[in-house]
Amino acid sequence: MKVGFIGGGNMAGALIGGLKNSGKIAPENLMVSDMDMEKLESFSVQGIVTTADNTMVEKNCDVIVFAVKPNVIENVLRTMKGDKEKIYISIAAGVTLSFLEEHLGSDKKIVRTMPNTPALVGCGMTVVTPNMNVSEEEAKMVEELFSGVGAAIRLEEKYIDAAGALHGSSPAYIYMLIDAMADSGVAYGIPKAVSLQLAAKAVEGSAKMVLESDQHPEKLKDNVCSPGGTTIAAVCSLEKTGFRTSIQQAIEACIKRTKEIAK
Repeated sequence: MKVGFIGGGNMAGALIGGLKNSGKIAPENLMVSDMDMEKLESFSVQGIVTTADNTMVEKNCDVIVFAVKPNVIENVLRTMKGDKEKIYISIAAGVTLSFLEEHLGSDKKIVRTMPNTPALVGCGMTVVTPNMNVSEEEAKMVEELFSGVGAAIRLEEKYIDAAGALHGSSPAYIYMLIDAMADSGVAYGIPKAVSLQLAAKAVEGSAKMVLESDQHPEKLKDNVCSPGGTTIAAVCSLEKTGFRTSIQQAIEACIKRTKEIAK
């Protein structure tokens, strides 16, 4: 199987690195197209086939990944012929299956996906939404492809905008949280680099506890809060200042903007 990427940005680089490192696909069976010659050179030195012609990716690959921004994908789609034997995957936010089918053909195998940037460090999360032309075996193959840079889960398209706000955009919220925590450490004399490490490891460990424990996050929170202790004082302060509401409002704003882009 040959996998081609139209667009050689960070996400394409992460996915290609994951495929290579997992040993699932040899470099010579990977292809990248981009207008940036420096990017192409960085892939070429890894033994990956490169081209500045998007149509060559469709012609030579079994799986074509549109790793471009939403405002660019329509122009890319216009250059595609559409082949019933190939699988077309989009990672563009807000670009619906119906839009992709309109340009590629309603009889084509198309998968809409929503990865996130932690894929760059092999800890990504990708939502996978295939159309009706994709077989179960093919859908599992796509999930396995994205599992090379983290984890993948299949969802109906009606949930993908909300899922994108929860995992696709949320690293930005978490970075803000980590930076705010670190600044508080700096205010009490802890060097910023140390404060960042303390905060980031706390977030990493907490996330791992949620994923690997059979306890609800609310219970895990209660486990840290001793009666009359320091942590419950902090939690009460967060509740008073609307911490939960702020997060929920941010996610609602993200979903709203995604739907606006889709129009």
